[in-house]
Amino acid sequence: MENGKSKREDVCPGKKLDRAAVERQLKETKGPEYWRSLEELAGSPEFQDMLHREFPKGASEWLDSVSRRGFLQLMGASLAMAGMTGCTKLPLQEIVPYVRQPEQVIPGVPMYYATAFTLSGYANPLLVESHLGRPTKIEGNRLHPASLGGTDVFAQASILGMYDPDRSQAITHLGDVASWAAFVKEIRGPLAVQKALGGAGIRILTQTSSSPTLKDQMQAFLAIYPQAKWHVYEPVNRDNVLEGAKLAFGEAVETRYDLSKADVIVSLDADFLYAGFPGNVRYVRDFAKKRNPDAEMSRLYVVESNPSSTGAKADHRLPLRAVEIEGFTRVLASAIGVNGGGTMDSGVSGDLQKHKGASVIIAGDHQPPAVHALAHAMNAALGNVGKTVVYTDPVDANPINQTESLRDLVSDMRAGKVDLLVIMGGNPAYDAPADLGFADCLKNSKVALRIYHGLYQNETAELCHWTVNEAHYLEAWSDGRAYDGTLSLVQPLIAPLYAGKSAHEMLSALAGAPDASGYDIVRAYWQKQHAGSEFEEWWRKTLNDGFIEGSAYTPKAVSLKLQSLPAATAPAAAADANSLEVNRLEVNFRRDPSVYDGQFSNNGWLQELPKPMSKLTWDNAVLMGPKMADREGIKTMDVVTLELGGRKITGPVWIQAGHPDHSVTVHLGYGRRKAGRAGTGVGFDAYALRTTNALWFATGGKLTKTGDHYQLASTQGYQTMDTGDGATRPLVREATLEEYRKEPRFAKADEPPAALTLYPGYDYKKSPDAWGMTIDLNACVGCNNCIVACQSENNIAVVGKEQVVKGRHMHWIRVDAYYQGDRDAPKAYFQPVPCMQCEDAPCELVCPVGATVHSSEGLNDQVYNRCIGTRYCSNNCPYKVRRFNFLLFEDWETPQYKLMRNPDVSVRSRGVMEKCTYCVQRITQHRIDAEIAAVRENREFKIEDGSLQTACQQSCPADAIVFGNINDPNSRVAKLKALDRNYGLLADLNTRPRTTYLAEIRNPNPELET
Repeated sequence: MENGKSKREDVCPGKKLDRAAVERQLKETKGPEYWRSLEELAGSPEFQDMLHREFPKGASEWLDSVSRRGFLQLMGASLAMAGMTGCTKLPLQEIVPYVRQPEQVIPGVPMYYATAFTLSGYANPLLVESHLGRPTKIEGNRLHPASLGGTDVFAQASILGMYDPDRSQAITHLGDVASWAAFVKEIRGPLAVQKALGGAGIRILTQTSSSPTLKDQMQAFLAIYPQAKWHVYEPVNRDNVLEGAKLAFGEAVETRYDLSKADVIVSLDADFLYAGFPGNVRYVRDFAKKRNPDAEMSRLYVVESNPSSTGAKADHRLPLRAVEIEGFTRVLASAIGVNGGGTMDSGVSGDLQKHKGASVIIAGDHQPPAVHALAHAMNAALGNVGKTVVYTDPVDANPINQTESLRDLVSDMRAGKVDLLVIMGGNPAYDAPADLGFADCLKNSKVALRIYHGLYQNETAELCHWTVNEAHYLEAWSDGRAYDGTLSLVQPLIAPLYAGKSAHEMLSALAGAPDASGYDIVRAYWQKQHAGSEFEEWWRKTLNDGFIEGSAYTPKAVSLKLQSLPAATAPAAAADANSLEVNRLEVNFRRDPSVYDGQFSNNGWLQELPKPMSKLTWDNAVLMGPKMADREGIKTMDVVTLELGGRKITGPVWIQAGHPDHSVTVHLGYGRRKAGRAGTGVGFDAYALRTTNALWFATGGKLTKTGDHYQLASTQGYQTMDTGDGATRPLVREATLEEYRKEPRFAKADEPPAALTLYPGYDYKKSPDAWGMTIDLNACVGCNNCIVACQSENNIAVVGKEQVVKGRHMHWIRVDAYYQGDRDAPKAYFQPVPCMQCEDAPCELVCPVGATVHSSEGLNDQVYNRCIGTRYCSNNCPYKVRRFNFLLFEDWETPQYKLMRNPDVSVRSRGVMEKCTYCVQRITQHRIDAEIAAVRENREFKIEDGSLQTACQQSCPADAIVFGNINDPNSRVAKLKALDRNYGLLADLNTRPRTTYLAEIRNPNPELET
């Protein structure tokens, strides 16, 4: 015992990777051309030791009893695990057969229903797979113009949110369980009093909504209570976008981009290629199509304040502090011919001028209104409006400045003007700007009746008198608009697990109709819009399709008001690199790539999803660039105190290559007090620094080292493929467009002759199918969607932070981020890595029990019942794509998770190796279907090309992953493998992988390159 605490034995007694030593070595040596981490770039002995081990030292051991208890405490939350036991005997279950089988329900044959997932008011069209009434997998709606079949990580992971056992499961009054009838009775009196006052004391606070039905209900409610007020607030809002449109046009409009027609794209701090940006799924698809080097390839310029997925795909990337981007924008505007207040040409304007009508400028949501107004003006000057840029009515049903709306609400609460407050969704007690003091106001104000309606008993719910548990969107009826205005219907896949109420039912109760169902409310609204005898037919077709065909907003004409553009602010105009303003520390606040604004904090899939650039899991960090870290003497995982405007937070540092100097970035959504067992206490709360006048960034921050150290869990250093110095065997193959045209076969340099092998050949002519995959690195945007889709499809466990630190994460596909060049402004590349399904597979030779075998269709099959856990196969895999169940990670007890799992995929237990299977369960189902069709139609057996898709392929918004039959020379995958850009990973090892890559081609501006 030391100081009253038990001494903890070091799990990894090997030498730690010391950043100071790494930095010294960086200056003395030349590392690999492509690198995943600064430690790899330095080539330190410690990194080489970790590289040559399959897992970190101690990963196969459990030496710390305290850690074991910590692991067991994670049981039952949104983590798909149930702890560790020496025996993996499964619990006995009773099977109850149907007395009368429901019509159209066939066990083992899934059904599909169209619906939509709404995030920040924008509906994302979906197609949900259901097994015997249980939704199990989410896909995109390929018929919907906003999706075309793709999804994003938040939509994919939302199914885990529905089955989360930590969801609010009952109506409560002052902490005690109550009933819907009791709640309805309770609110009748206050509503009767308010009716006499015209509703002067009623305030309703909602999240952003695009639901026409909800808007109609709210208007009806306000007609009954005309003095009541409808407030809207979300922490990740589009206030700057709204105010920028008003500044440019004098009215609120929705801006829509058509990247399929854009030859030149300029992003002004807009991460439009990652989830959370409105229209992201369609934008990714259109962007990827224009990146074909064998056609007319687009060019992307990115100016950004924080390394992002969009910046990684840029042909030219300029890292700037957020406060400096307005100055850059004004310079660019002046060069184009817009009076932006700039004084010089930025070097990009010439390219834009050459592509008038075929270019687009996109401003980021967190940039100030002036940047948005200038972007509108530049698009108009370039002739892009009506071509690559379209303006429509707002998608938001109540397009107001949300920060000002919340400020007004707090002011009324403090003034005693609010008697009845209804908060519908969101969590303002946690995520409201710190200077408003919303939580304190809610707790100490004289609001007589406070009601919260939401999915969780969160920080806001605990300060309210009544909480009404909300129905998940997969349990409820609703509607909403996609980014282009297309109307989608939301239909439930399952009855509410906890008798929750939808927002429509909640509003109906407030309006005096507590017994109305969500179905009746939504249907009644649309029946008014489509009155007539054909309504029933229209209604059924709309439910089947999931959206109303042709309902997208039509473009509207807007007039630019150039005279309203404000003068440049002092920080934005500052150009002297030595000025005090430029060298003041900037603090950036950004939505988190995994948990968004905090609403997904209790989602284990998203908590364990590596962030696109840092690959951090289970935490947020204070991100800073290498140059600033060197100057301040800070190492990765050092704990610092960050001060801004008299407020302080404490958090660990992550040194991120490519981050601008004199700037730090913190992600929102962590530090929750009441999120659930997976999200509570994870990370630090960056909202404590965020104020109404600094919602996204501010200068004047102060950084102080505390002397403490905090362990962060990043997957970036694990599963690293050994390539020597990385120069002669690069994993990423890339070239410029000019180089590619000169040498199209540059990526095939290391391929051995086809006859050079010691392995016995496989005759696939006996089988009609031989499966293979291509991944187009030019199209991949690093969105991570394939990871979550694979996890959902294949029942992959979540293991928790402590296990990730030990390299035990279970994802079957990873997305490696590689960097090239100057660590302060490197180029970046994404490379998804599933199992290569090698033709000459090293794993198959070393398994002593024949658990890994070669199938007649070319797959490297894993027989779980044979596996005894030697891990020889994993040690012998050069691609590091196999995952071992060191513990019993899966949860065999929680009833909700039993409902969620895919019944076509085995649930693995402790001691079993697992990996990507090419979704063999889907292959088997399509083979059965094709055999039945061949018999019924008396034709040749054939699985049609394109009909069979793996989970990662089906979810990919970029269409970067293509899977199919390589025996068929006319299949899409066979044609892609015949391209000059196609290459195999580590081809010189002669493993002959069936998963191959199309090399990445960049299209830099020759004028800027020289």
